[in-house]
Amino acid sequence: MQAQPDADKPDADKPDANKTLSLILSRLEDMKAEETVTIDLRGKSAYSDYMIVTTGRVNRHVGAIAENVTKGLKENGVKSIHVEGMPNCDWVLIDSGDVIVHVFRPEVREFYNLERLWTQNPAVAAV
Repeated sequence: MQAQPDADKPDADKPDANKTLSLILSRLEDMKAEETVTIDLRGKSAYSDYMIVTTGRVNRHVGAIAENVTKGLKENGVKSIHVEGMPNCDWVLIDSGDVIVHVFRPEVREFYNLERLWTQNPAVAAV
């Protein structure tokens, strides 16, 4: 029985988290996404290394940003991409595994305020 070359390396062609992060940030800049924040989740979360929160001006802009990021991920070998929220484009979530992207309309981002949940000091949160 002959072993397959990459059988013990799942997702061998998939870019690492830092390359995926750079790719996504570049796509967001190209699409004129606003107020982009990167949150380092390493050591805080078992399911992802980074979370990006960004804003599109209106629903169409949010959808265009999400489509562009998703296309870039697929072109660069990320195969298991999960996207939610495209029908309404108020809040689109793109889960690429290592990096999760949240693209919001401004008022929806302000309402949910995800950055506060992930960046606030745990000692303050316990009070």
